[in-house]
Amino acid sequence: MILLANILIAIAHVLDAIMSLIFILVIARVIISWVNADPSNMLVRVIISSTDPLLLAVRNKLPLNAGGLDFSPIVVLLGIYVVRVVIAQSLHEYALQLKSSVMQVMPLAF
Repeated sequence: MILLANILIAIAHVLDAIMSLIFILVIARVIISWVNADPSNMLVRVIISSTDPLLLAVRNKLPLNAGGLDFSPIVVLLGIYVVRVVIAQSLHEYALQLKSSVMQVMPLAF
């Protein structure tokens, strides 16, 4: 059971790291759109190509057209926050609870 708890903790940390990376990429994408960066720059192309699928999927689902304002990054950032709090943090807390319940049952061996 301790092994399962450690695996769940590792999964929660990896999920949190992935969500943090996506969060940073979306913020970078928003800044790139504001400053009109050079599209031939390799870093700009990587950021745009890595965030386009997610942002385009959200744009296609949003019924709101606010005169040129793009709300898809806000929706994506809120979704990332929800995944981090609801899934990753809950998974981590469940694993810690599982680990503590196993430790209470196991006798200490000296």
